[in-house]
This record gives sequence, structure tokens and C-alpha cells, in this order.
Amino acid sequence: MKKEGFSGRLLGRFKSIQSAIFTVVSILVLSAVAIVTVVSLNYTRSSIYENSVEYTRAIVRQMNQNIDSYIDYMDNISSLIATGDDVQYYLYETEENTGDARKRLLTQFSTILKGREDIRNLGILRIDGRALINEGEQEVNPDLDIAGQEWYREAMESRDSSALSSSHVQHVVKGERPWVITLSRDIRNRTGSGDSDGVFFIDLNYSAISSLCDQNSIGEKGYVFILDEEGNIVYHPQQQQLYNELQTENIDMVMNAESDTVITDNGDQGKIYTLSRSEKTGWTVAACMNVGELLKNTRKAQSIYVLTAVALVVVALWISSIITRMITSPLQKLRDSMAKVQEGDFETADVEVPSENEIGSLTKSFNVMTHRIEELMEQNVHEQEEKRKSELKALQSQINPHFLYNTLDSIIWMAEGKKHEEVVLMTASLARLLRQSISNEDELVPIGQEVEYARSYLTIQKMRYKDKLEFQIDVEPSITGIKIIKLVLQPLIENAIYHGLKYKESKGLLLVNGYEDGENVILEVKDNGVGMDEETLEHIFERHKVNYQSNGVGVYNVQKRLQLYYGNSYGITYKSKQGTGTKATITIPKSQEDGHEKN
Repeated sequence: MKKEGFSGRLLGRFKSIQSAIFTVVSILVLSAVAIVTVVSLNYTRSSIYENSVEYTRAIVRQMNQNIDSYIDYMDNISSLIATGDDVQYYLYETEENTGDARKRLLTQFSTILKGREDIRNLGILRIDGRALINEGEQEVNPDLDIAGQEWYREAMESRDSSALSSSHVQHVVKGERPWVITLSRDIRNRTGSGDSDGVFFIDLNYSAISSLCDQNSIGEKGYVFILDEEGNIVYHPQQQQLYNELQTENIDMVMNAESDTVITDNGDQGKIYTLSRSEKTGWTVAACMNVGELLKNTRKAQSIYVLTAVALVVVALWISSIITRMITSPLQKLRDSMAKVQEGDFETADVEVPSENEIGSLTKSFNVMTHRIEELMEQNVHEQEEKRKSELKALQSQINPHFLYNTLDSIIWMAEGKKHEEVVLMTASLARLLRQSISNEDELVPIGQEVEYARSYLTIQKMRYKDKLEFQIDVEPSITGIKIIKLVLQPLIENAIYHGLKYKESKGLLLVNGYEDGENVILEVKDNGVGMDEETLEHIFERHKVNYQSNGVGVYNVQKRLQLYYGNSYGITYKSKQGTGTKATITIPKSQEDGHEKN
């Protein structure tokens, strides 16, 4: 009772609903904006940090995957050459018998070097000095101690697998000392003792790894570097400064990290390291971000929040004033009108009822609303009918882009396969199909025309799947003139192909039948595909089960359109058995007067 008394006294302070609404809305808006602003300011730092770390984590993982793919490719090259017979002949046969093998190896080397600018050197070496490098014209460095080369020792220890070195200065070729990363693999003498004293190596340009790491930007001051399993630097954007001790890096902290994110606690000067370790190479890709740079973004975001909050308050108050006037003005008119109706004057309704405010007037006029129920019901029926028409058009409009996408995808697939004649034929079929589909703006088309839509679509799909698809169409002539809503057969046929026949190992058969059944017309789409289990069949008409990547809106769309137009007693029914096939049956009334709508 005390609360009601206080509320009454509070409302009594306002002479109109407009001022009361404006005051309450203004207080709510100011409170909401203030709370959101405070929460946003407090949340910004952690949010920006988490988003930056997550973004960087995704980048380093992608870099690691790119590096792994790159090394995989080079490893395949090394395996292909190192295990070949030509290498055996060249290294372990007498020089008189190695001429042909040498030529074939040089041809392989030349082909690889011409196609890969990222390879500096490649060749085969034997511990006794026998060698074949690049195009065969390069000389081995006379001071080279191959047994003392770390990449050679690692290849010997790896046995039947490749070894990957850190970045180093390579001096195998006389007169050259490039920075490279060496991938090496031992060569075992299969014709003799079986010992490994030969090696195949590929020197990768340092820039190859550098380009992989420079593909993504990590802020203005961020950078990426790579460490091997021993903590040696494989790549670093300031590698020269590190070797000259002009710059330091937290390598020990990175190598000993127990998680994929490490932070140095130095305030604004601190760094955030995001790590990704490769199981293939053993390398660790580390992305380094500057905490101060993140805080700078935080301060910018906070300034934007404050300015946005001020702007929102101003706009909200302005909109609140407009809305309150819009709300109360009709209420005032309604109050006067209802007062006149209450007196029985439906034509002029000019009787005024004294009241302190709009709420009092509405209270006195409430019972008069019963006289307007019929009018409101008629209006509601009209609105529902318009809504149903809009839903029909909206659902129908979802089909054409999906079908066009799949057909164009087939044309692209054939074009990539250089099947020019089939591309021309399929494009012509598509043109005819589209011409048919847009030639009539009416929602209803004859069943004969709908069948021709299906025939054109099946012709296109048969061209795509060739020996995987056969179809037959058998529709009674007596029903071809009966009208049906557009585009109901094609989605069901598409569903049968993509989910029934596509996964069938042998050739699939799709049947389209049409006939009269009493007062109804039946259209059937049957396939001998893989069928569906009971759970899939039970949920086939549920919208959340629709696979938008394969069949668009699918059977849900067709079922919805049919039931919106003809009523819930009509539409699609499914029968299916796994391993046997599926049959979709469309039932519509033969007489269009039974339909829900007439065009």
C-alpha cells in the first residue's frame, strides 16, 4: 500500500503522460549508457588482449602449417631422388658405367632448379668426395670437410628420413657462401655393404622461409621468428643484429614455455609471445607483440567508447522526445474518440469526458472497445492473408539463386576439364531452363511446364554425372494442364541426386511419375539410391536440419510453400529404406477451388 501511494504521488507530479514517459525513458537511457560505458571501459583491455592473442595464435598456426607443407614438398623431392636407382649407379658404380645415370640426374636437377627459385643448391655427395651438384658444372669447395658438416651428420643419424638444419652459411660450392636452410637425406649403398656414406641435400634460400613468415602482419611492431628444437634461430627479422649482439631475444623463455602464450612482465615495455610447435619439423614459430602497442589500441577504443556514449545520450534524448510525442498524441486523440463512442455517437464522437490525464480517459473508455472487435478481426484476417502471400513469395524467391549456383558450378567443373562441347550444350540447356522459369511471373504454372523444368534440370545433371545417372519421366497427359505452384519438382529431384544417388556405387535411376488419384493429383520422385534411416526421415521437414551447402532450402521450402498454398492436408510425404531408395510424393487437389489461394 505504501508503494502504491508513493507511485501515485510520483505520477501525480506529471500533468501528462508525455512528460512522465520522457522522464522515465531519459533516466533509463542515461543509466543504461552509463553502465555499458563503465563495463566497456573495464572490459576493453582484456578483450583487446584476448582478441589479439587469438588472432596471433591463428596466424602462427597457419604459418606453421604453411612451413610444414613447404618442407613436406621438399622432403618428397629429396625422397624421390635419393631412393632412385640413378643415385645408386652414380655413387657406387665405376665412372665408366655412370654416364647415363649422371645425365638423368642432371636432367632432374635442372628441371627442379628451373621450376623452384627458392632452391639455391641441390646435389648428392659421398664421403670420398664424389659429388654431383646443381647442373654439374659447380665444383665442390676443396676445403670442405663433409663429415664435419652438421647437416651431413644429422642425415646419417636420421636413417631413411630427412634431416632439417637451422639457417647457416653453406660452403659446399666453391666460391659461394650463401645463408640457407639445408634439408638432407642419407643414401644407403644397396648394391654393396648397405652402409650410408652418401647424402642428398637441398639448400633452401633463406628468403623462402622469410617470405612464409612475412605473409601476415602482426601490428606495427610485431614480428615472427622461428627456433629449432635446440633453440637455435632458424629465422628472425633482425637475425643479423642478434648475431652481432645488438639485440636480444627471450629464447630460453620461449623454449621452456608450458603454454602457447607467454608474457614478459615489464609494463608497457613487455612482450607477448604466441607459440606454435611443429611435430614434423620440431620448429617453434613464435609471434611477438608489444604490450604498449596493445594499450595504445585500448586507449583509442576507450576514447571512442566515451565519445560514442555522449553521442548516444544526445541522440537517445532527442529520439525519446519524438517518440513520447508520437505515443501520447494518438492516445489523446483516442481518448477523445472513445469518449464520444462511449456516449453512443459513432459518427461524430464529439462528446468530451473530463479527465486529469490520458490514463484516466482510457480507463473510462475501455468498455467501448468491445464495439470494435469485429472491425479489428477483419483487419487481422486481411493482414494475415497479406502476410501469407508475402511468405509464399519469399520462400519461392529462395530457390532460383540456389539452383543457378549449382548449375554454374557444374559448368565451371566441365570448363576446367576442357569439355568445351559439353559446356556449350549445358549452357544452352541452362539458358532454356532459365527462360522457362522467368517467362511467367504467375505463381502457378501448368504441371506440364513444371515437368519440363524438371526434364531440363535432369538433362543438365545427367551431363554432369554421365554414367552415374539415368532418369525416366512418366506423367499422364490428363494432368499436364492442371496448375501447380512453381518449382516444386526440381528441389526434390536435386535432393534425391545429392543425397540418394550421388553416394551410390553403381548407376542410379530416378523416376518422375504423375497421375490422378481420385480428387487429387500425385507427383512422385523415386530413386534407387542409398536411402535414409528412420531418424533422418523423421526430421526431414525441420528447418534446422536443412543443409544449405548442398540443397539450399530443400524439402522444407517446398513443403512450406505447398501447405501455405493448399493447406496442411496437402504437401509432401516421404518413404525411404536404407540401401533401397527413397520416394517423395507430392499431393495437391485436382480442382484449384480446393486451393488456398487463386491467381
